[in-house]
Amino acid sequence: MLSKVINLIAFTSLLGAAAHAQDTRLDVYIREGFSRNQAIVRQNFQLERSLMALQEARAYFMPTASLISTYTKAGGGRTIDIPTGDMLNPVYSTLNQLTQSQKFPQLENQSIQLTPDNFYDAKVRASLPLINTEIWYAKKIRQEDITRQQAVVNVYKRQLVKDIKTAYYQYFQATRAVDIYRNALQLVMENIRVNKSMLDNGIRNNTALTRAQTEQQRVEASIIQAQNNQQNAKAYFNFLLNRSLEDSILLDSSIINLETPLPAVVPQQREELVQLEASRNMALLAEKKERSAFTPKVNTFLDLGSQGFNFAFNKDTRYYLWGVNLQWDLFTGGQRKYRIKQAGADAAIAQTAYNETRQGIQLELDRSANNHRSATANFSSARTQLQLAEKYYRDQFKVYKEGQLLYIELLDAQNQLTNARLQLLQAWAQVQISQADIERAQAAYPLQNN
Repeated sequence: MLSKVINLIAFTSLLGAAAHAQDTRLDVYIREGFSRNQAIVRQNFQLERSLMALQEARAYFMPTASLISTYTKAGGGRTIDIPTGDMLNPVYSTLNQLTQSQKFPQLENQSIQLTPDNFYDAKVRASLPLINTEIWYAKKIRQEDITRQQAVVNVYKRQLVKDIKTAYYQYFQATRAVDIYRNALQLVMENIRVNKSMLDNGIRNNTALTRAQTEQQRVEASIIQAQNNQQNAKAYFNFLLNRSLEDSILLDSSIINLETPLPAVVPQQREELVQLEASRNMALLAEKKERSAFTPKVNTFLDLGSQGFNFAFNKDTRYYLWGVNLQWDLFTGGQRKYRIKQAGADAAIAQTAYNETRQGIQLELDRSANNHRSATANFSSARTQLQLAEKYYRDQFKVYKEGQLLYIELLDAQNQLTNARLQLLQAWAQVQISQADIERAQAAYPLQNN
């Protein structure tokens, strides 16, 4: 009976047998989390938005074509007077007298309205920037923004990896805790059977039996509490994967070996540093962009269109117009100067944050390594304590069956055994969680494969 109980916590022996085991099921869950976790999905949308912004910045280098059309209907307003009659009528009168005819009519003075009436102008304008440093720097800033946003996505992914692994180990711990309490209940039921047999044979009184039945009630309550912890751990794990909170979780018996060497990754590879470095580069590029605003801007354009009165369209109304524009800002009232100072301040802020984050990462690495050493030492101690508790219980149970031991002493040995199993389980989980912490601090999980 005792050998069956011990086999139920045989996961402790896996730590020495699976030296090269891979937590394949856990990797599958992590990939599922990458594809379904709402925070990751939201950050991927942000990355896609940055990619589209880069395409927009590149499009500014391409020619643009626009259809421009105007139509005016006017009346009144300014006019220009042309004395056509005053100038030509005397001449025409003389010519009519000489020719004895009326071939040359009398003309009236003209008053021409300056605002065009019933006039249209329709054209297609194509323009192309020839010199524009602001556009070039805007494209560079967008490229850095993509690097920054990709780093942000990876930061979320690495934190999700740690959270999923931690939740998985906690669920594993909660599930095995239920098994441990159930096996403790089997020990209590065996004690009840032995006590009933001794009571029937007159070897013991009913005090030991009553105490064993009381212990049965306590263990059953502990099982209920452990099952609640298991359900809570399952719900949290499924929440991270954006699944139904009641979905089942497959446990992998070959979870990370304690002897697996921890990867040595320099903290400069952390995505937080990449993110801050990209932010600093964006600020520096913004500063250069503002400085380059004093460079002349040159672009060319070509108009192909038609204009005329009364919607006439013929060879006389069609036209083309080509030209080159030059814009050179000589004075802007200090706007550029203050924008340059703002961009420089942003770059200094990003550099300060970079230095602070780098020190914080080193602190995180040291803390994670210390926690892992402590967790490993606790696990080694808990494993030894479990071995001693198992031997102590076997010896006490044998003496009790011979009628040479009080039940309260056997119960104490049984509780020590249960607590030793729970402590070993907890120590094991802490080792796994501390490894996940180191992996997060070192940015060691291979995101490119997921």
